[in-house]
Amino acid sequence: VDHVLTVGKNKKSRLQATRQIRREKYDVVFNLHGGTTATFFSAASGARHRVGYKNYRYSFLYNHQLSSSSDFWQREKTHSAEQQLALLGFVGVPVEDKPKGRLAVTESAKNSIELKLASQIPNPKSQIVLLHPATAFETKQWAAENFARVAEFLEAKGLKTVAVAAKNERGVLEKLREISRVPIQTFDDLTLPEITALASKAKIFVGNDSGIAHIAAAVKTPTVVIFGSSNIHHWRPWTDAPNEIVYEEMPCQPCAGYFCKEFGEPECIKRVSVESVIKGIEKVISF
Repeated sequence: VDHVLTVGKNKKSRLQATRQIRREKYDVVFNLHGGTTATFFSAASGARHRVGYKNYRYSFLYNHQLSSSSDFWQREKTHSAEQQLALLGFVGVPVEDKPKGRLAVTESAKNSIELKLASQIPNPKSQIVLLHPATAFETKQWAAENFARVAEFLEAKGLKTVAVAAKNERGVLEKLREISRVPIQTFDDLTLPEITALASKAKIFVGNDSGIAHIAAAVKTPTVVIFGSSNIHHWRPWTDAPNEIVYEEMPCQPCAGYFCKEFGEPECIKRVSVESVIKGIEKVISF
């Protein structure tokens, strides 16, 4: 990626971005999102070729429309990455190799995380497991008690546990430490490059379906991802590294996930057992 344009939420910022996009005089615009704002920028670009999906909002603003990623790949269920690749393939860009996710670990982030780990885990040779016990929706969040049991299992196998979350999710980390019978080091203030570096050092990642899971997968760390309401085919790790998804098959899964319409409580995530997650761990790494 040679050029990144950051856009704020206010009208002034969006108008400035629009002028900047227009000045670049792009020939082709691909909209990989489809929302109203992304569509507005695509149309305002003035690009001769505007590529999007037929089901996008205001789809008439695109002069190259793909019916669906399923039609392109000739398969009913497709991954989110395949959905993006399909738009490129639709106009002739070779995408058959389906490149997997990849993130670079910066030297500064690597040095920073090594210093932070050294202050909490004195032995530099210790192998670590990275846990991510938080997520955006209750329907995707496996209980902290369950993560504590996983940490105890991994401690018995010689792995030290590090858990991460955002500042507004600090309560999940505090609860995890309180109920775990083994030490758990926690961070709620890491930058994304630091989380990337931390994930690259981990022997395994175990966590909810989230962006952190995709970061771990993109640095080739073995991953076990616990799914609740999300679409497992669309959001599973996009990686060649060993990975396992753990979920309970439910007739209502997947759903939007804002709340559970079927049971009142998110049974899809509640029914995932500690034993099934441990089995997933044993499938992707050897001790």
